[in-house]
Amino acid sequence: MFVRLEKINPAEHQKRFYAMNVTQTLFGEWCLIREWGRIGSAGGQGLVDYMETKEEAEDTLNKLSAQKCGRGYIEREICFAT
Repeated sequence: MFVRLEKINPAEHQKRFYAMNVTQTLFGEWCLIREWGRIGSAGGQGLVDYMETKEEAEDTLNKLSAQKCGRGYIEREICFAT
């Protein structure tokens, strides 16, 4: 499960992204990978949270997504090339 949120507000000079991904490690653990920063700039911040189950990781992703949308972020559709 992958979600990308963006907040673009020219009046406030805001151009931010927040991306989250639920994935399984090589050892069978589930984790929520979060990355955020300014759109178009090099670098950014990141954090990995390890969870017991996939459902717990997805619930956390959904809660964080709702929280960010409440702060003005908009979910963007992601197209992966095959």
